[in-house]
Amino acid sequence: MLQYPQIDPVAVAIGPLEIHWYGLMYLFGLAGGWWLATRRAVSGRYVLSEREQVDDLIFYCAMGIVLGGRLGYVFFYGFDRFLQDPLWLFRVWEGGMAFHGGLIGVIVAMWLFARKVNVKPFELLDFIAPIVPIGLGLGRIGNFIGQELWGRPTDVSWAMIFPNDPEQLARHPSQLYQAGLEGLAMFVILYWFSSKPRPKLAVSGLFMLLYGCFRFFVEFFRQPDVQIGLEAFGWMSRGQELSLPMVFIGLGLLVYAYRNNRDQLSPKPL
Repeated sequence: MLQYPQIDPVAVAIGPLEIHWYGLMYLFGLAGGWWLATRRAVSGRYVLSEREQVDDLIFYCAMGIVLGGRLGYVFFYGFDRFLQDPLWLFRVWEGGMAFHGGLIGVIVAMWLFARKVNVKPFELLDFIAPIVPIGLGLGRIGNFIGQELWGRPTDVSWAMIFPNDPEQLARHPSQLYQAGLEGLAMFVILYWFSSKPRPKLAVSGLFMLLYGCFRFFVEFFRQPDVQIGLEAFGWMSRGQELSLPMVFIGLGLLVYAYRNNRDQLSPKPL
């Protein structure tokens, strides 16, 4: 069994003000996304070509992540609580963000931004998809430092006991599994795939397929949400129920892209 590293989830404390590592990871993810998006834009091969456009793009993404992530958590994971206490929706300091809600938020934000800069929304989604795993991976590291969303009990040699676990059970460090798959692995695959000309929607389709598969797999090692437990067939978690459609949507987008968009390539060939 591995020893859980003693990392204070509060990165900086100034009087009553506390800045948590989880929040900083969001900022680091946005900063990394801005840097990579800027590099791609100035290359002149992608749908965006100006640094100022990237600045606005990251702002729209941030709004989509925060608003969509919060709404997604409330409606996907805590709707009963919302019905009893509607103001809980606005108490963001109590925690609660959901990737699937954040994804919907980003898609809506990209559609609005595409209209603003007069580009095709699907081309913009292909541009942003390889950048998203940076934030996903850092966010899961933030979960690990904050000792939240831990894994199921296990006896594997790399299991950990999280100090704030009331049961003090050896568990899978599932946050690190997600950081490795949804963050590092997805970034490497998508960055390589998107660096060569691909049909429109192919990169977005691969993103949906990879995330759906990786998240569905890791959920077998992640502790189900206590307020929901396991649902479909007695073994599927809410995260798996939300991720499974992404697999089929991703496959559908890839098939559509290669059947119908062979002549609509991004980035532009060298």
